[in-house]
Order: sequence, then C-alpha cells, then structure tokens
Amino acid sequence: MSDLHEGAPADVSHPRTIRSFVRRTGRTTVGQAKAFADVGPKFLLAYTGTPMDFAAVYERDVPTVLEIGFGMGEATAHIAALMPEKNFLCCEVHTPGVGALLKRIDEQALGNIRILQHDAVEVIDHLLPLASLDGAHIFFPDPWHKTKHNKRRLIQAPLIAKLAARLKPGGYLHCATDWQPYAEQILEVLAAEPLLVNTAGAGSDGYAPKPGYRPLTKFENRGIKLGHGVWDLVFTRA
Repeated sequence: MSDLHEGAPADVSHPRTIRSFVRRTGRTTVGQAKAFADVGPKFLLAYTGTPMDFAAVYERDVPTVLEIGFGMGEATAHIAALMPEKNFLCCEVHTPGVGALLKRIDEQALGNIRILQHDAVEVIDHLLPLASLDGAHIFFPDPWHKTKHNKRRLIQAPLIAKLAARLKPGGYLHCATDWQPYAEQILEVLAAEPLLVNTAGAGSDGYAPKPGYRPLTKFENRGIKLGHGVWDLVFTRA
C-alpha cells in the first residue's frame, strides 16, 4: 500500500517510460536504520537484472505474490502474517518505507517477505519469469488527480499486459484505490486485457467486495468516516 507517486517528476512533460515511482527523499528513523543493518542483509534483495528462482530465494517452493508499492508496510506485514504459506515479493523505492517494513519483519518474525528496493516495472521486465506468480497486489497507487497527469498513472495497458503474462493460470491481480476516476480507469484497463477475467462476474458493477486479507488502513478508515469510497478490483488469469 503506497503513497509513492508513479510516473516521471512533475517537471517532465513527456516521460519516456512509465515508472512505478517518483524517487523522493526521506529520513529513516533510528529503528529503521537498525532494521536495515540487522535484517536487511537477509530480507532486502539486490536487483540483478536476471530472472529470479523463487525456490532458491525463499528456500522453499510455495506460491509467490508480488506487491507493488507497499508504503510503510503495515498492510504487507498484516497479509504476510495472515498467509505464512505464501511468499511475498515486495517492491518499494522509498527508503523509510523499506526500513519500516524491515522493522516489522524483525518485530513480527516474518520469514516469508523479501524486498526489492527498485522500480517495479524493471522488476517485472527482467526478474519475473512468465507464469511465475500466484498473485499480485497494487494497493492505492498514486492517482495523479490532474487530467494532464493521468498518463503518469502506473496502471495502464502495457504494464498490465506484462503483469498478466507473469501470472500463472488461475493467479490473481488485486488492485485497490480510493479515487473513483482511477478506479474506473483501472476497471477499463483490466477488463480490456485478454488474459484477465473479472471475478466480480456479469451483472455486477465490476468491482469486488474487499477481500478479507486486505486490512483497513488508518487513512482508509478516516476516508470511510468522511463518506469516501474505496474500490477493490480482483481479476484472475484465464
């Protein structure tokens, strides 16, 4: 779950490629810095540019779920604790967020998370073999509210085609957003991808009930109290 910005910096009018972030500065806390030193060597992966062998990385052969943009890692840690039978490969570039998740890993003794502090688009392109993922999560990506910035949004057809190809048959893609125009775009993009099928089914509005594994964040709870909506979209690979 991320508050990171996808796309190019605001002063770039025509970015060459979509990226999963805009790199921002931020200070790590003492606890986060300690987590980098203590558990970072085990749980923070180097970007190699070559296809990953999940069984070797995690030292077990179980389903693997990709998460793009986890913010401060609260939801990530919750879901990983809820599903110890699965591996979670988590991409985030914001250093304090990475440090915060490493701290949660240490405090909660979570052994099924690995972190790549690298652009998720390049991770998908170069590290993830075709039909290798059992699931993928993209929670609250930056909506780029202004119409002129919509092109910077992460969830667009070319990326979704690549991501769908990395899902195993029956694997799922779960997106969530609290910005209705972005929800509508996500629904349009996912519905147009031939490899994906909407779990919401015919006759629905296209949006899924919130899966039980995704926790409500403090931000989301505040929004709900103010009458703001949240839209979950869950598609599976045919």
